[in-house]
Amino acid sequence: MQTLLTDHGVVLAIALGAVGLVAALFLIRWILRSDSGHDKMLEIAAAVQAGAAAYLHRQLFAVGAIAAVVFVGIVFLRDWPTAIGFVVGAVCSMAAGYIGMTVAVRANVRTTQAASSSAHRALQVAFNGGAVTGLLVVGLGLLSVGAFYLIVLKVVGEPKVAIDSLVGLALGSSLISVFARLGGGIYTKAADVGADLVGKNEQNLHEDDPRNPATIADNVGDNVGDCAGMAADVFETYAVSLIGGVLVGFLTAGDYAQAMTYPFVVCGLSIIGALLGIAFVNFTRLNPTRSLVGGVVVSGLVSAILLYPATRAMFPEAMVIEGREVGANQLFLCLLVGIAMTFASVWITNYFTSTAHKPVRRIAKACETGHATNIIAGISVGHHATLAPVLCIVGSIWFCYSQADLYGIAIAVVSMLSLSGIVISLDAFGPITDNAGGIAVMSGLDPQVRKITDELDAVGNTMKAVTKGYAIASAGLAAMVLFGSYVVELEVHLGREFVFDLMNPKVMIGLFVGGLLPFSFTAYAMDAVGNAAGAVVQEVRRQIGLHPGILDGTDKPDYGQCVDIVTKAALRQMILPALLPVIFVVGMAFMGPEALGGVLVGTIVTGLFIGIAMTSSGGAWDNAKKYVEDGHHGGKGSLAHRAAVTGDTVGDPYKDTAGPAVNPMIKVVNILAILIIPVVAKHLWG
Repeated sequence: MQTLLTDHGVVLAIALGAVGLVAALFLIRWILRSDSGHDKMLEIAAAVQAGAAAYLHRQLFAVGAIAAVVFVGIVFLRDWPTAIGFVVGAVCSMAAGYIGMTVAVRANVRTTQAASSSAHRALQVAFNGGAVTGLLVVGLGLLSVGAFYLIVLKVVGEPKVAIDSLVGLALGSSLISVFARLGGGIYTKAADVGADLVGKNEQNLHEDDPRNPATIADNVGDNVGDCAGMAADVFETYAVSLIGGVLVGFLTAGDYAQAMTYPFVVCGLSIIGALLGIAFVNFTRLNPTRSLVGGVVVSGLVSAILLYPATRAMFPEAMVIEGREVGANQLFLCLLVGIAMTFASVWITNYFTSTAHKPVRRIAKACETGHATNIIAGISVGHHATLAPVLCIVGSIWFCYSQADLYGIAIAVVSMLSLSGIVISLDAFGPITDNAGGIAVMSGLDPQVRKITDELDAVGNTMKAVTKGYAIASAGLAAMVLFGSYVVELEVHLGREFVFDLMNPKVMIGLFVGGLLPFSFTAYAMDAVGNAAGAVVQEVRRQIGLHPGILDGTDKPDYGQCVDIVTKAALRQMILPALLPVIFVVGMAFMGPEALGGVLVGTIVTGLFIGIAMTSSGGAWDNAKKYVEDGHHGGKGSLAHRAAVTGDTVGDPYKDTAGPAVNPMIKVVNILAILIIPVVAKHLWG
């Protein structure tokens, strides 16, 4: 076998990852040099920064203890390189979220101040704050995976050991991602729901009214959930997809060194596309939606243009995979499918969650007849939203497999995730504009400033929904690749061809148990939000009851109490659902490889549907409320508005806690199954 991953392509990819990090540092400096406004604005921003930092520090301690136990287990059950890879993945996943959130909580007040001068300037500051997170994800992903592999290969000298160590890195990033996504989601939605139930429904306060004791906790939550949680989530998806591409290349085309190198080159060159997409958003003056979506289009087109000659150069002759010749043209077509999937997920999710289209307006119309019809319409939209993405995923799997077997699907996934740099910039844009509006209200700025931030926030809501749809769709494809890797690894360790027979009762049991897992997982996540939100409601009521002067401005709320309540609740209640994937995988391993394989397939199928449905419903409910607040169907204070607030409140844990957390959960199940194969094959299945 040729020496793996030592050619100039990987070095180039790592260098481009470093370029992405340098660009992120440049944007951080640009943001910090922007005007941050007057003292009152800085005081509010400082409270949000302190709350977010305190939560992440406590989360790091709690998750670190669990990660230490897993690390020791990997050392004893596998080997040191895999265990060290686990640590690298965990640290980088946490770092991407922490740094991105730290920048976001400084960009929000600067976005507020920028909105005082112009809408375009506010767009620039908020988007560049989000772009820091996007560039961190792709830069850290490329550097951690590429550099760690090359180091292990040089030290150990065994390509198989080095690739196995990458599976450890994938597990580390996935496990941290589940905790970050789930804990941050519980925090943000418990605070948001609690603030809305008392503030809007009971006291008729506007959103982000400083008289609401839960306001600061709500603003903190936007950052720990939508910035830190999303960054860790997509870092994990990006790293796992890259590792999956390398792993499948090794397992199916191990005699061709370029098969392992190619995923790195795809991700590296796409960073150039991301940088040009970021420049497009900054220097064009289209409306916000067209500008942001245009950045994605530019990034995808530039990446495709750059990757065509690179693909031709890397594959001058065809490879033979499973008896089939696979050349540059077939691989480039698979790559284009991945880019097309990105565009499709953006367009489909935008259609179902934007105020400009029928689904959201249908929900808003349903608000006229009350709360129940609003909820019914919202659930219906979420279910309808599953059709098009799943058809696209099915078509992508069929086409790519016909072109280049499992490796073709892996390349499509890598191609899709290679655009993370620009797509995640859109996601982090949302909480920055949301916080900017809160700061505008709490610091008493001109209503025109809030009008600008509200317009950007409405776009940001759609962008957040778009990126969640993108993450979940890519997770479905990535999980397919990981399942294929599981089957190939089984055949290697068991020494025979492995077939999943649906007439085998163990396979069917695994399918049912795997299908159950996403429902149990999301149920615990929803329970956590409901319980924590109830505690916030009680605290807000207590403060207003004891200090009626809060409502007329003569008393100041104790914001810290609500922050403390949701911090403790999020950290306590994220543990069980985050550990469910580990419990299910280890438990079903005792039934044999057939049952465990069934668990993987069942989890992928139901997880994909429930993730898409929940995030689409939640995003549509949120923007239906904003559509009513813009003056449609009676506007603020009307019956329709009260119903819309209820839908938005129900949708909050759908779109920001349970639904998005399904994405990393699916990956944990698949990666853990691959990781334990050598151990259970020797001691249980032998």
